[in-house]
Amino acid sequence: MDVDVDHYNVLGLPSGEEGAKLSEKEISKAYRLKALELHPDKKPDDPQAQSNFQNLKTSYEILKDEKARKLFDELLQVKREQVHRKAQYDVKRRRMVSDLEEREWAAKAPDPASKAREEEERIAKKLKEEIARIRAMFANKRASSSRREATETRRESVANSGGGLNKEKVLKVSWEKSGEDYTAEKLREVFAKFGEVEDVVIKSSRKKGSALVVMASKEAVVTASGNVCGHISNPLLVLPLQSTIAMEFPPRSMEPEPSSNLVGAGYQSFEESILKKLRKSCRKAEVTCKTHRQEVVLPNPNSLHGSQSSIPADSNYRA
Repeated sequence: MDVDVDHYNVLGLPSGEEGAKLSEKEISKAYRLKALELHPDKKPDDPQAQSNFQNLKTSYEILKDEKARKLFDELLQVKREQVHRKAQYDVKRRRMVSDLEEREWAAKAPDPASKAREEEERIAKKLKEEIARIRAMFANKRASSSRREATETRRESVANSGGGLNKEKVLKVSWEKSGEDYTAEKLREVFAKFGEVEDVVIKSSRKKGSALVVMASKEAVVTASGNVCGHISNPLLVLPLQSTIAMEFPPRSMEPEPSSNLVGAGYQSFEESILKKLRKSCRKAEVTCKTHRQEVVLPNPNSLHGSQSSIPADSNYRA
């Protein structure tokens, strides 16, 4: 029979210390009651009835024998002690595991002082970055204000200078704000193709931009005023500040030279007058060219000597 079988339980008796205190009469009485219950005649349909009844008799024989019962009680005592030790071991093991987990958590947990120090360093670093940003913003504002003041100073010096500035070397440039805008560097690059540029002063409004371009020579002014057109999306209107073309027209058509004030209605009317005269001069040149072409006599193709056409004497025209 298996040593793991509890013979007291087989007879329906309590095991352990209580089973060891039972008398032989109590064991015999329990056996008789259990034998009536498990007898094979009482359970003809149970295939395990004979085996169960045989196990019952074996357990009774062991408990009835004094020496065998003593050994069995000792075996049960050893088993109970093993279970108790295992339970205590499990408790200790669980406690050790719990302590180990707590130590690991404490090691991973940040130190309050270290955490406070890191937070202080983070805030200090952020404050330094904010101070640097504010200083850079004010520096940019000061630089922008300085550039604006320098531009205003140059503009005032150009506008208010009398004999110190040769107006025949100055170009008045204007453009609309509908297309590509122009900067002083871009205007300097455009006009540098026609001569040295001494200075560029920008004056812009919301709808219209304008500038004064000071060239190094009068020839550069004449060349640039007839050839600079700017970007195709936003053409430039280029006029000399003191126009030499206007002198070619009769005195009756000339208008008084505007004052040295470069802004206001006076200069705008002067600018429009110059544009009208330029357009009129261009139309007059076209009419003259057409008239000369009509007076030309083409050669007679039937002539054997190939006589040439008579061309009216005009020093400004060639056939």
